[in-house]
Amino acid sequence: MTVKVVLVDDHPVVRAGLGALFAGFSDIEVVAEASDGGQAVSVVQELTVRGEAPDAVVMDLQMKPMGGVEATRLLVAMEGPPVLVLTTFDTQADIVAAVEAGALGYLLKDAPPEQVHTAVLATARGQRTLSPEVMAALVDRMQRPTVTLSARETELLELVSTGATNKELAQKLFISQSTVKTHLVHIFTKLGVDNRTAAVAAARAQNLI
Repeated sequence: MTVKVVLVDDHPVVRAGLGALFAGFSDIEVVAEASDGGQAVSVVQELTVRGEAPDAVVMDLQMKPMGGVEATRLLVAMEGPPVLVLTTFDTQADIVAAVEAGALGYLLKDAPPEQVHTAVLATARGQRTLSPEVMAALVDRMQRPTVTLSARETELLELVSTGATNKELAQKLFISQSTVKTHLVHIFTKLGVDNRTAAVAAARAQNLI
């Protein structure tokens, strides 16, 4: 049986590389590609309507305008194909967000080809596949109490770490400066700090960003 896969990544070169990798496996066929999460959901819907529903989706995380976490959540809600996250992002925040959204697998892009191959097949069968690094991060998260930031708070704090001002944050996130301040207050409270520098340091120490 050939596993039909939708490949989702915002970098054409990465998609080409993964496509070439999968082409080398006789039991995997890339039936469609997408450059962001929203496009991925549309492609899956179109294929399903045509009676050609894919068996799995290989999904990157950080994409615009829709990222992999939100797309995974939508695919799960519509009872679409299972999702294998294949990304370079390995923070606890990314991992937990993807798993909570419903991703069955989570691998880093530097994983050996055979491991990726096995993960795709397992995902298509509905089996969970997590790389050792990802499993370690999840176990660490469960073994000690940690702060949980929302996706928006994480996004905002990552921008704060670049030195962005409140005005710049508001412009980049398309929200008001008042909303930015509210988010910052919530972040400071959760992390037990009282300024931006301390918040970034605390978040990094806990692998939240």
